[in-house]
Amino acid sequence: MVLIIDDEKKICSLLSRIIELEGFKTLQANTGKEGLKLLKSNEVSIVISDVKLPDVNGVALVKDIKAIKSYVEIINLTAYGTIADGVLAIKNGAFDYLVKGDDNEKIIPLLYKAMDKSNLQRRVSDLENKIAKKHSFETIIGQSKTLKEAIDLAKKVSKTDTTVLLLGETGTGKEVFAQSIHYESLRSAKPFVALNCSGFSPDLLESELFGYKAGAFTGANKDKKGLLEEANGGTLLLDEIGEMNLDLQAKLLRVLESQTFIKVGDTQTQQVNVRILAATNKDLKADGLSGKFRSDLYYRLSVFTITLPPLRERKADIPALATYYLKEFADKVNRSVPKMDDKILSVLSSHSWKGNIRELKNIIERLVILSDDNVLSATALPPEFFDFTPVANEYNLQQIEKQHIQKVLIHTKGNKTETSRLLGIGLTTLYRKIEEYQIKEV
Repeated sequence: MVLIIDDEKKICSLLSRIIELEGFKTLQANTGKEGLKLLKSNEVSIVISDVKLPDVNGVALVKDIKAIKSYVEIINLTAYGTIADGVLAIKNGAFDYLVKGDDNEKIIPLLYKAMDKSNLQRRVSDLENKIAKKHSFETIIGQSKTLKEAIDLAKKVSKTDTTVLLLGETGTGKEVFAQSIHYESLRSAKPFVALNCSGFSPDLLESELFGYKAGAFTGANKDKKGLLEEANGGTLLLDEIGEMNLDLQAKLLRVLESQTFIKVGDTQTQQVNVRILAATNKDLKADGLSGKFRSDLYYRLSVFTITLPPLRERKADIPALATYYLKEFADKVNRSVPKMDDKILSVLSSHSWKGNIRELKNIIERLVILSDDNVLSATALPPEFFDFTPVANEYNLQQIEKQHIQKVLIHTKGNKTETSRLLGIGLTTLYRKIEEYQIKEV
């Protein structure tokens, strides 16, 4: 829809008829205030606005329109065009600036171009909103007291630029929290970048973080941006920060204190505007006392600390988490969502979950793949799952293990090498189990 704002009603009507002949729907307003009111209550894609309005300058109005709906494109019309007004209109976000009479033939072609751009901007805006919604705090599953306390803290700090240190065991959802903090912050429209510090050697980690100049080392044929630059204006998560070496920690401290850094192989200091979040499963304070981690960096990172509870301390959340992943993986393999009976829930709830949510997610995916009917069964759980699980009395461990091996053998069409890989046991152990349980060849 096209909104026409002009205090001359005849011009409004004329433009409206011309544009509607091209198949567009139009709205008309004679003041800036009236135009903004129509903009808020209608699905407008383009605004054609006169510069001389009775209550506001049309060039200044561009900013107000963009503030309400950023994807709307604005074409300014004026009877007396000036270069200064044209430059300011474009600077404020206008799509174009036309002089009435001289540029009449340009309006329709320009309208189509503006509509294409608006539609693209709308799709980008919708995608950004979906991403933000996907990573909002509301999507974090669980009602346990410890989890709610962590979420409340994260919500409070998200609106600031404060550095946050996320603590917790592996698999507790530290990156999920980091993403939620970013997408609830004022930086949400800018990039969120995550770097796993344990995934690189010290030299490679420095190159990934700061980037490098051409010729800095063998193979550096051209300049490369580091993740600090990629995250400029947004948020950088340094996951497994405890694995970073001491030399690189000193350089990171400089970034935190001055928002400046130097690329590998360069001598020039570069400015950056980035919020740093860090995550670790280590005790950085203790590592600082032992010399394994810089104490000054620890105190700079831990301005605001959030500790995420392990799954074993929030077992009341297991049914909700299991149900969520059950649907996710059932949809993934295009099958109906299996049901969980009380027995399987009892087994899941009594497990120690050393791998936390990540382990639960993997177990549910496996259950979905290996359960033949519409009800999940403990017989589809891997044998190692029971090594440290107090199993309910109604289950016979050997029977469960036998049935599970049988299911995997059927799944692999009797391929014992693949079966042993999926089961996570040695090939010799598999042959022994087949003989012990008298499992028939597939």
